[in-house]
Amino acid sequence: MTTLTELYEARVAEGRLKPDEAQRAVLPALERIRAALAEPVKRGFFRRAPEPPKGLYLWGGVGRGKSMLMDLFVESLTVPARRVHFHAFMQEVQTRIHELRKEGVEDPIKPVAKEISDSVRLLAYDEMQITDITDAMIVGRLFERLFDAGVVVVTTSNRVPDDLYKDGLNRQLFLPFIALLKERMEVRELASDKDHRQDRLSGAQVYFAPADSAARAGIDALWSELTPGQEETLTLHVKGREIELPRYYNGVARASFFTLCGKALGPADYLKLAESVRVLILEDIPRLSRQNFNEARRFVTLIDALYEARVRLIASAAAEPEYLYVEGSGSFEFERTASRLREMQAADWGT
Repeated sequence: MTTLTELYEARVAEGRLKPDEAQRAVLPALERIRAALAEPVKRGFFRRAPEPPKGLYLWGGVGRGKSMLMDLFVESLTVPARRVHFHAFMQEVQTRIHELRKEGVEDPIKPVAKEISDSVRLLAYDEMQITDITDAMIVGRLFERLFDAGVVVVTTSNRVPDDLYKDGLNRQLFLPFIALLKERMEVRELASDKDHRQDRLSGAQVYFAPADSAARAGIDALWSELTPGQEETLTLHVKGREIELPRYYNGVARASFFTLCGKALGPADYLKLAESVRVLILEDIPRLSRQNFNEARRFVTLIDALYEARVRLIASAAAEPEYLYVEGSGSFEFERTASRLREMQAADWGT
């Protein structure tokens, strides 16, 4: 069987990956799990199932290649596995728990965990982060049952385990989950000094005007570079409401101006978005005026949230920033937004 290091080096030789010593350093930790899961399970009445290998919690800064290594690892597996964004997984779990409660199940976490453990031997989570009190209260009991059932967990995160749900409500109730992670998973840092995502955008055009077919082609090329043929829906939960971004992968979201500014969204929604993504592709920003004042006001709020969170912005628009909003109430105040749009085009923005 080809090892993960051999797969990695083959991709480097093909030019599909850029070599990175920090990435190479964590490959043995993933190979340990791959090799253990590849061992045949000997059957027999008196034979006990082998102890599952310890999982892996891989953390590090954005753009370091954690998700790429996860994809490489999952691709190499020969056992039932599922790779899923952690946020999407917890949404599924909450939905299933709600369904079972409606059916009268008193403790739905137990059957939910069994459904999961019956279907996979390994769960690969991308971008583990806990910001929601509901997730925080569920995740400990759920993971304990998954671990006890022999499910191996590999996850990536931008935070060390001790920083999960930092400053969250009733965080003391969450601390046993952090201890469980550190007990059942090897914690490794991907300590690369390279931000490969920024490298891919360095020197690239990130603001396209006008929003024509050439702009669309340019944005499509960047989307392909940042999301290698994979995407999913990201659902944000804000004060009991749901905001769906149908095109999302590994911290990169793509949406139209109308999706984010043509609907009745507010500061809390945009703050949640800025917290949840590292790159936003925003398409088809129109000229702004008194005719679409509400949309313009939301756009200003959105840019402020992205700016403060240092989210990388890729955009197509009807005009250059200074000419987007030239008349009507609010045009003077828009000068700050235009300045921020210019600043956010810098090659080192978001670093």
